[in-house]
Amino acid sequence: MEMSDTTIAAVATPPGTGGIAVIRLSGTDAVRIFCKVWKGSDPTRWKSHTVHLGNIFDPATGSHVDEVVATLFRAPASYTGEDTIEISCHGSALIQNQITAALIKAGATAAGPGEFTRRAFLNGRIDLAQAEAIADLIAAESKGAHDLALSQTKGEFSKALATLRDRLLNLASLLELELDFSEEDVEFADRTALASTAADILAAVDRLTASYEAGQAFRQGIAIAIAGTPNTGKSTLLNYLAHDDKAIVSDIPGTTRDTIEAEAEYHGLKFRFIDTAGLRETTDKIENLGINRAIERLRSANYVFWLIDPTQPIEPQTALLRHHLDASPEITSRLYILASKADALPSPTAPCSESIPTTDIDCGETSGIGDLPARQISSRTGLGIDGLLSEIARRSTASLDPARDTLIANARHFQALTHAADSLRHLTDAMTAGLPADLLAQHLRETLHHLGAITGAITTPDILTSIFTRFCIGK
Repeated sequence: MEMSDTTIAAVATPPGTGGIAVIRLSGTDAVRIFCKVWKGSDPTRWKSHTVHLGNIFDPATGSHVDEVVATLFRAPASYTGEDTIEISCHGSALIQNQITAALIKAGATAAGPGEFTRRAFLNGRIDLAQAEAIADLIAAESKGAHDLALSQTKGEFSKALATLRDRLLNLASLLELELDFSEEDVEFADRTALASTAADILAAVDRLTASYEAGQAFRQGIAIAIAGTPNTGKSTLLNYLAHDDKAIVSDIPGTTRDTIEAEAEYHGLKFRFIDTAGLRETTDKIENLGINRAIERLRSANYVFWLIDPTQPIEPQTALLRHHLDASPEITSRLYILASKADALPSPTAPCSESIPTTDIDCGETSGIGDLPARQISSRTGLGIDGLLSEIARRSTASLDPARDTLIANARHFQALTHAADSLRHLTDAMTAGLPADLLAQHLRETLHHLGAITGAITTPDILTSIFTRFCIGK
């Protein structure tokens, strides 16, 4: 990949006004350009990783812009691998713009999205997987997402892939050697050892792909749709979970006509709770639109909370649930039936109501609908809710710890690993069939290609553009 010889500048802190802001300048001419806008000690004499107080002036007009603190990072010991200066100024948006404009007048070019990190990758400071992890670290909204991204910025995932690629490269070199001596009819790569190594690597790749669902839970959060008939306490539960009055709570059926979402962190994970319109037969067109959206959410959410009001006749509520389970049986494995309003019952262990058939639901842990147990909760007292969320957190992450285990949460990585696993399976099948070395070598090359695409050992400009344009400007 060719590196640009331009020197780039951009505000590295979020847009807006704050106590301070940081403007980053990076490139081969960073020091020369900075000297044109700086008044203070001589930047050409500064040592790397030192901090200096001075003033920024507009090079065109000579007008004073701000008193600042400048930090120099000399190549290659900088984030980008180039000479880099970070200017800490007062946080006025006007000052930020004036300093950036002064640097551009002095010869810098405005940086595009992700351009600093792209240069870090092209200069070998980080690999592509680490670059993507930096974007995830910036976007992390929960402890789990932070731990996962931080682990990958340190190169843990990349190290695991490097180990696998080194073993494959050793095998590939032996097979390529066989091809060079094809007329001699010799085998440099022992087929038994090759099969054993391929099986080990395939198992490792399969473990990584199997971690994707847990990685997604850490990275993007867990989506939970809250559903049921009208007035079962869905909106009250959403407000409790969100620690805020997100939804209107009313005794009037059909109050919620659209999905309402809220986010909150529980047990180190981000949860996305989706309050849906009460499911019932209605002639109201607007309400029907909300009901259709609710059904879509039931099918797409990671989990479904189906609320049953134990103070009301149960059969209409359970009949509707059975109807949706018949229409979408895939919901069953991620369904939780919740008997809400436990605070309104005589006691937490008593049957929900004398009118409720205990074969359907009685608020106990072992009863419910068919083989599906019902759980008793209260959105007013919090009864049963934290334990439920704790169970879902454990279930979603499969007891994996992003600070300890190698997880993947990136769809591009998942796709590449899936292709690598397919190539390894083709290799195993080819060896079983006794196919010649040239075909075995082809499957190995394909596997190496897919693994190399993750870290950027093999990449294209299109892939880089797709990745780095998702970054913010200044990073």
